[in-house]
Amino acid sequence: MLQNTGKLAGCTLFITGASRGIGKAIALKAARDGANIVIAAKTAEPHPKLPGTIYTAAQEVEAAGGKALACVVDIRDEQQIEDAVQKAVDKFGGIDILVNNASAISLTGTLETPLKKVDLMLGINLRGTYLTSKLVIPHLLKSRSPHILNLSPPLNLNPVWFKNHTAYTMAKYGMSMCVLGMAEEFRGQIAVNALWPKTAIRTAAMDMLGGEGISKQCRTSDIMADAAYAVLTRPKDYTGHFLIDEDILKEQGVQDFDQYAVQPGHPLLPDFFLDEAPESLVGQMEQHGATPAFKPPSSSSSARPSSSGGPIEGTFTAIRGVLSEDVVKSTQGIYQFDLSGEHEGLWFLDLKSGSGHAGQGQSPVKADVVMTMDSGDFSKMFAGKLKPTLAFMSGKLRIKGDMTLALRLEKLMSRMNKAKL
Repeated sequence: MLQNTGKLAGCTLFITGASRGIGKAIALKAARDGANIVIAAKTAEPHPKLPGTIYTAAQEVEAAGGKALACVVDIRDEQQIEDAVQKAVDKFGGIDILVNNASAISLTGTLETPLKKVDLMLGINLRGTYLTSKLVIPHLLKSRSPHILNLSPPLNLNPVWFKNHTAYTMAKYGMSMCVLGMAEEFRGQIAVNALWPKTAIRTAAMDMLGGEGISKQCRTSDIMADAAYAVLTRPKDYTGHFLIDEDILKEQGVQDFDQYAVQPGHPLLPDFFLDEAPESLVGQMEQHGATPAFKPPSSSSSARPSSSGGPIEGTFTAIRGVLSEDVVKSTQGIYQFDLSGEHEGLWFLDLKSGSGHAGQGQSPVKADVVMTMDSGDFSKMFAGKLKPTLAFMSGKLRIKGDMTLALRLEKLMSRMNKAKL
């Protein structure tokens, strides 16, 4: 881990979304220097699925050696931000650093993303980041070492990062555009930079998004906390950079990155937006069983030949072998599989009624989830040889419909693997 130097002692950090995850990790890293931390987040009462509140985070900050101010803040609400900023100034005498960490995500296509979800992502990621920055900047201009750090990616315009989740990419890139503009606008006055992880980071949100087994493909939030610390302890003329956690730590002399892995030695899941050299990313993903979406797809005709008796039928025979009323009760979803490649065809899986039912063709009842992928990858996925999360995040698996139900299907795959498909 990157050693603390004490450079943030007495500095005041205003961190959005700091009640858990990466935001809290950055807060605790700064707290070890003796920094003042404003925890600006929504969670005042315990969440049924996500750990931590602004008050438990404040306790951890103070236990680590810092001073804490817990503020209930929805960054879509201008008045709540203004109130929190004023409380911070009243208690700590000013604000030196703003970390725009709060974010919302929905990895869904244009037709599958409700406008309410679009508004949420744009409201938090783009508007919330801009608004919080606007209200904190007057105080940063009074600081001796002012910084804004947005947790957002490089502005990569490769269409692969848009086509499966246009709304999310637009919203997330909005945070990056704030860096691009404000770094130049306040050059010489405030350091404005972006930080993004090279790999997936284990957080409660990632556990919900990725399902069972995602953790071992991730690094811990400590790597982002260390990288943020390395950026925030630099002078204010270090500005306008789109930084990757691993790169900035290598510059600091860190060589052992296994220390950040949830499961050292396990292949890591690459994060979004980092294909500045697409061919190298292709090689990295294929090494771990994925086919990136930006590779030319295999040709297929519009016809749907039968794959009866082939490997897909074998997979569905195994699926039928593990179906039960308990599986149906815990899943409650109907799935359609649109397979291409050597054994292309339509298949369905009904996990909503009776003891479940699976077969070839169009689902008799409208599917809740439609999964599109190569037939060979489908077999690998149900055999446990291809991680569904990696397949989805790399574009190999496309999902339309209810993402929650899509994640529940991974439990069935796990059960099949135990039955030695």
